[in-house]
Amino acid sequence: MGQLYDSIGNTYAQYRRPDPRIASMIDAALGGARSVVNVGAGTGSYEPADRFVVAVEPSETMIRQRPAGAAPALRASAMDLPFADGTFDAALAVFTVHHWPDQLRGLREMARVAARCVIFTWEPSTSSSWLTRDYFPEILTHDRNAFPLIAPLYGQAFAKLEIVPVPVPHDCSDGFLESYWRRPGMYLDPGARAAISPFAKGLAKTEAGLTRLRHDLDNGTWRARNGHLLERTELDLGYRLVIGER
Repeated sequence: MGQLYDSIGNTYAQYRRPDPRIASMIDAALGGARSVVNVGAGTGSYEPADRFVVAVEPSETMIRQRPAGAAPALRASAMDLPFADGTFDAALAVFTVHHWPDQLRGLREMARVAARCVIFTWEPSTSSSWLTRDYFPEILTHDRNAFPLIAPLYGQAFAKLEIVPVPVPHDCSDGFLESYWRRPGMYLDPGARAAISPFAKGLAKTEAGLTRLRHDLDNGTWRARNGHLLERTELDLGYRLVIGER
């Protein structure tokens, strides 16, 4: 994961700004935790400002993009957290577990160092959006393997598990894969794609899909198929907040 974000992370902070509505849900899920370890912390998105936070991040590029005044960051792996058992009240992981080479080991490490764990992730088995259905189906094929079903995997790491749907606002400020569901032209922006790991990693047949999308936007095909979405203010696209307790 460190090597991935060392290569794609240079514009990450520009396009991946925390969305306040998602941040509010994450903050509520952290409950009364006074100390938090943010695992795979990246640039610090969704780190609470009113709690003691320590960040763990393997990529030096991402660490350099952390804003002034952000929590201290250690360069380390989620699979081997450098903390004693029960060091923190809570552990947080935002859009990172799918990059871990051993997801179960990382989740168990979170449970080892904190009694309450909050993970923001995606369950693509529940999603069939226009983006992956009509233009980039290979992303969905790949990510259904990268993002295993939540309950069977996470249930091996936590004794208690709660899974909460996170609807994606139409004007979401955090540019993850499906966040532009009502703003299709954003996928034509190279900077936006560079901050979305499936595009940055080359998992998508980018030129073919972009050509189809550009053509469909120009001739009205996209609107004919998806115009009903323009009336929606939020959409459930398979994003989930997982709250696990050991």
